[in-house]
Amino acid sequence: MRAVLAWKETIRDQCVYDIAFKPDGSQVIIAAGLRVLVYDTADGSIIQPLKGHKDIVYCVAYAKDGKRFASGSADKSIIIWTSKLEGILKYTHNDSIQCVAYNPVTHQLASCSSGDFGLWSPEQKSVNKHKVSSKITCCGWTNDGQYLALGMMNGVVSIRNKNGEEKVKIERPGGTSSPIWSIAWNPSKDEHNDILAVADWGQKLTFYQLSGKQIGKDRTLTYDPCCVSYFSKGEYIVMGGSDKQASLYTKDGVRLGTIGEQNSWVWTCRVKPDSNFVVLGCQDGTIACYQLIFSTVHGLYKDRYAYRDSMTDVIVQHLITEQKVRIKCRDLVKKIAIYRNRLAIQLPEKILIYELYSDDSSDMHYRIKEKICRKFECNLLVVCSQHIILCQEKRLQCLSFTSVREKEWVMESLIRYIKVIGGPPGREGLLVGLKNGAILKIFVDNPFPITLLKLSTSVRCLDMSASRNKLAVVDEHNTLLVYDINSKELLFQEPNANSVAWNTQCEDMLCFSGNGYLNIKASNFPVHQQKMQGFMVGYNGSKIFCLHVYSMSAVEVPQSAPMYQYLERKMFKEAYHIACLGVTDSDWRDLATEALEGLDFDTAKKERKKRGENDNELFLADVYAYQGKFHEAAKLYKHTGQESRALGMYTDLRMFEYAKEFVGATDPKSSRILMTKQADWAKSSKEPRAAAEMYLSAGEHLKAIDIIGEHGWADMLIDIARKLDKAEREPLAKCAFYFKKLKHHGYASETYSKMGDLQALVQLHVETRHWDEAFSLVEKHPQFRNDVFVPYAQWLAENDRFEEAQKAFHKAGRQNEAVKVLEQLTHNAVVENRFNDAGYYYWMLSMQCLDIARDQRDEMLKKFERFQHLAELYHVYRSIQRYTDEPFSSHMPETLFNICRFLLNNLTKDIPPGISKVNTLYALAKQSGKLGAYKLARYSYEKLQELHIPSRFQESIELGSLTIRSKPFHDSEDLIEGMMCYRCSTNNPLLNNQGSVCINCRQPFIYSASSYEVLPLVQFYLEEGIGDEEAVSLIDLEVPHTDQRDARWQDMDNGELQALRMDDGFDDAEDDPFTAKMSFEQGGSNFVPVKVSRSVLRSMSRRDVLIKRWPRPLKWEYFRSLLPDVSITMCPTCFKMFHSEDYELLVLQHNCCPYCRRPIDEPN
Repeated sequence: MRAVLAWKETIRDQCVYDIAFKPDGSQVIIAAGLRVLVYDTADGSIIQPLKGHKDIVYCVAYAKDGKRFASGSADKSIIIWTSKLEGILKYTHNDSIQCVAYNPVTHQLASCSSGDFGLWSPEQKSVNKHKVSSKITCCGWTNDGQYLALGMMNGVVSIRNKNGEEKVKIERPGGTSSPIWSIAWNPSKDEHNDILAVADWGQKLTFYQLSGKQIGKDRTLTYDPCCVSYFSKGEYIVMGGSDKQASLYTKDGVRLGTIGEQNSWVWTCRVKPDSNFVVLGCQDGTIACYQLIFSTVHGLYKDRYAYRDSMTDVIVQHLITEQKVRIKCRDLVKKIAIYRNRLAIQLPEKILIYELYSDDSSDMHYRIKEKICRKFECNLLVVCSQHIILCQEKRLQCLSFTSVREKEWVMESLIRYIKVIGGPPGREGLLVGLKNGAILKIFVDNPFPITLLKLSTSVRCLDMSASRNKLAVVDEHNTLLVYDINSKELLFQEPNANSVAWNTQCEDMLCFSGNGYLNIKASNFPVHQQKMQGFMVGYNGSKIFCLHVYSMSAVEVPQSAPMYQYLERKMFKEAYHIACLGVTDSDWRDLATEALEGLDFDTAKKERKKRGENDNELFLADVYAYQGKFHEAAKLYKHTGQESRALGMYTDLRMFEYAKEFVGATDPKSSRILMTKQADWAKSSKEPRAAAEMYLSAGEHLKAIDIIGEHGWADMLIDIARKLDKAEREPLAKCAFYFKKLKHHGYASETYSKMGDLQALVQLHVETRHWDEAFSLVEKHPQFRNDVFVPYAQWLAENDRFEEAQKAFHKAGRQNEAVKVLEQLTHNAVVENRFNDAGYYYWMLSMQCLDIARDQRDEMLKKFERFQHLAELYHVYRSIQRYTDEPFSSHMPETLFNICRFLLNNLTKDIPPGISKVNTLYALAKQSGKLGAYKLARYSYEKLQELHIPSRFQESIELGSLTIRSKPFHDSEDLIEGMMCYRCSTNNPLLNNQGSVCINCRQPFIYSASSYEVLPLVQFYLEEGIGDEEAVSLIDLEVPHTDQRDARWQDMDNGELQALRMDDGFDDAEDDPFTAKMSFEQGGSNFVPVKVSRSVLRSMSRRDVLIKRWPRPLKWEYFRSLLPDVSITMCPTCFKMFHSEDYELLVLQHNCCPYCRRPIDEPN
């Protein structure tokens, strides 16, 4: 369903409260402001404004006979107008008028106010008024005019008879909290009961019978409804309200779609009588008219046609038996597909798969087989025996009935047409036509589409003949083109076609429709035309299936015309086939006569008599021979003593076996003649299969294999290969050569295996890209490792699967290529601003270098350090780039603030490509301002002035520089405290030109890899002679603190390096090397690492120590947490540290480590 805007008008500063159509639909009456406006429905032009009310007009209603209409206003008066737009009568109530309604039969007018309602008819002078207990908001008469329903503010619907007496009272559960705002009676004449739709401000839509009994459950709405209105035949409901749009619902209250989105509340909506036009009135004075277009949703397979009915039902029609079955889906049906015994229906939130109860061709009972409870966006839906195919623009997806995506094909152009052309279950073929003119055949179980043809224009319709040899295409210029699939040759073309179908029972017949004609074409004869309304969609035997507007019918078309076309050409066999599809009795008679004349028996008789031959048996033998009854003919020839004729007949027909039997062992002379003839024929072989068989029986294998291979008879060839002994290598090799040529990978593989030629077998798997077989072979025979992995990696690289290619090179031991691929990937990621990927690839590169470093130590370790550094820089820069380039940031200001500082601390003079110092400083300035680091913000803005600033930041930076001068010239205390060194407790500046180290003790800071806060970790080193294993075992020993009392610090100064080390005891915990407040009397350049002895290791708790267990040649790194309560998690692969909650959240989001992407379920 689509809604197309027909016209739109706006009345300034007025709310449109009500709308009424003249019963013939030509005019629409609108209540807006103090006036009643009359518009032309066709184009929205105003016909006349009517003045008469002194206050806002709230309601209007037109009498069913079209002679008069009424308007009610806040001035407490009702005015009756004629259809000529003249006011003829006015009467009043004590309160403002809320709603008016004309009785559809007696034309009595019901007018309702806040305190009462009145009934006025033209015959009587006075108005009968009846008091009510609550304000009436809406009213409506039943179709027979016997009862009036009133909706009230207190949540009650009161149903009155024509005299105003209450007959039924319906109380809504919400009471006064859910006032009734709109009601409408279903106008359908097909319903047995009167059905009342009630919309209240408890956001519910409910249906009642006249008796007050509720039908079904309440339908919950997501808005306050202001108006509810039925289509003329009652099949749909239109409703609008506080959601600023009108929506279309089924008569049962199932929402089908939006009609028109507006800028304010929709107060009223009405459907033009007997049409699909809807007019809305809004609070801001907008009047909009929309045309609703209901598209056909349907599917056809052979003689079964499924189509959507009243938007939520599917009807399946058997076109031959005319049986119909209705499937109620109770939701909007979006797509339908039918195939053999399967039916697929797409609803907004799921796809239902139905199957027939039995295999009976006339069975119409469907049952649910599977439900796929997922929402899919697709243009076309196709169902097969075990799969559904979803087509979305260029993409085809194949899903099993359990919603598993098994295959996906991406086309080079939009898909315009798709059709299932049959095949074994689970391996069906699809015919696909693209906008760029390509026609493809796709098998459900094959990931590679097969291109059949490439046209120069877009495809509109496609069909393939029964034997899959011919293809009929209708292109966008309405030209029908018929091709031979094997030779790609254009057989013929015809103009004026909009659809085409081959006859499912006769190979050479097709029909196409266009320009109001049905065209039938047999072979390459001229087209036979007949008039036909609609669109031809199928051709089965003598029945043509034709879709006209919404109805599908089977048209019986006698096949006489094509039969006579064949008879004219003396093609009796084809004519007989056509006649079998359905022709008249006289056509059969003509066929029989023509056939006899074609065989020309009469002439033969006269000729025989002239030659003195009157033997009827001999004549009958000739007739049998012409009819193909050769054995009967041979018996008669023998009976009449004409054995030579029988022999001649058999040899002409190349039936040498029968000829041998006929001659028998009695006549060696005839046998010899026969053998000679057979050999000659085999030589000039027009039937190479027989020749090959003769060579085989003669033991000439190579000649036989050549003939069979050149003709591509793979089945025959594999039989030979299987019968040959494995010692006969030459014929086996020849068989394998032909199998490769014929692309029969399985047979070639079997032959090479038989020969035991593993090298050739590996070569075969690689050439045919059967990698799995190649890998399994390499597992058993590792000597072929390079022969497989190198081409595999190259193939992956050619197919843009670089990450897998890199791993394959790595497996093949080609480290240089592996590194090269990674470097290229990294370069591309940086160029394309994919910094996340760049960081990941640099990390992978560093790990590759570490792997290689076991052989080429120094050079590779330098590279490892550099790549690790770059990985971290790109990883953090990704967040800054997203902040500056994208409209929204997912990071907290504190995180961005930390990241910017970390990056600036670590950027040396040569900035890596892709990383922008401007973006970093800009982001830092913005976040500093937010967090109160005004001094740092001012510094950032000053630094920015020295750089080349892109124009998009220019204004923002200038404004920021000015604004920041109004702030105090210092940074927030909290931020400075956050930069405390956990070793010497020195507060560090927010930016440090010496890098990420403490300005006092030079201890490097350890950062969280997600928030980039400084973690309470200090790295320590082992004393000489303590190995990693020993250190771990010492830490694992939990020793009480009393052992530590004698340890004392010793300051060692040996030349360059200063080291703080622990002696065998110290007084108390105050002397712990990690927490001691050290005053470093040093010039500022030397870093004194923490070195620990065995006793200190023993005193440490295992849960306070984190160890980076680097592979060799790197040494393990040890870190101690100085705040054990802070939970820290380290990734076991990349050794990045995180606050545990951050890490768990990130892992839940990405299902892997955010830094090195190690899947969370992968072992360390």
